[in-house]
Amino acid sequence: MSETIFKHASKTALTLIAFSLVFTTLLAFVFQATKAPIEASEAAARMALFAQIVPESMHDNDMLKDVITIAPNDLLGNKQPSIANIARINNAPAAVILEAIAHDGYAGDIKLLIAIKVDGRISGVRVLSHKETPGLGDYIDVLKGNWIKLFNNKSAVDPVPAMWQVKKDGGQFDYMAGATITPRAVVKAVFKALQYAQQNKALLFASNSKEHAK
Repeated sequence: MSETIFKHASKTALTLIAFSLVFTTLLAFVFQATKAPIEASEAAARMALFAQIVPESMHDNDMLKDVITIAPNDLLGNKQPSIANIARINNAPAAVILEAIAHDGYAGDIKLLIAIKVDGRISGVRVLSHKETPGLGDYIDVLKGNWIKLFNNKSAVDPVPAMWQVKKDGGQFDYMAGATITPRAVVKAVFKALQYAQQNKALLFASNSKEHAK
């Protein structure tokens, strides 16, 4: 009796192992088959976003490949290393695209892409992701309105630092009534990113960014 049970258990175990191997092999095949198309789609989406804040006239390089690694920094809000993409014309740096995170949004983190030109002025800002209230705080998204374009051509000194606040706090930037927390967080994050770029200009706008990639 025990021998029969043992044989049955062994057969069941072998069957399960076989199914596991087949399933694992199938998953690996699907992953490899879909990896390249997914990566290509993500790259295309990112380049489309880049094009909104760094026009073609500002670069002739592949910004997806021209990158440097940015260490965690309080001014950017990145708790893990992030990537900065560099725009170049004839190998000369023209702008940098930084990733910044505002941790004090109304409903959580607000992730931003901030393009800063070599002269320190903003080329454009876009929201990568957020959880702000639909119909209220989500007007920071360019798909919902033009508020985010208020940052175009601003710098760390124009307006003066004291004016880098929403109007309710005595600053320059407009906001929607009833939704002050969201724009306040974004304005603060963008200004801090400008400060980071100002303090790390030698790194971000080096003639060859690969020298600094670590």
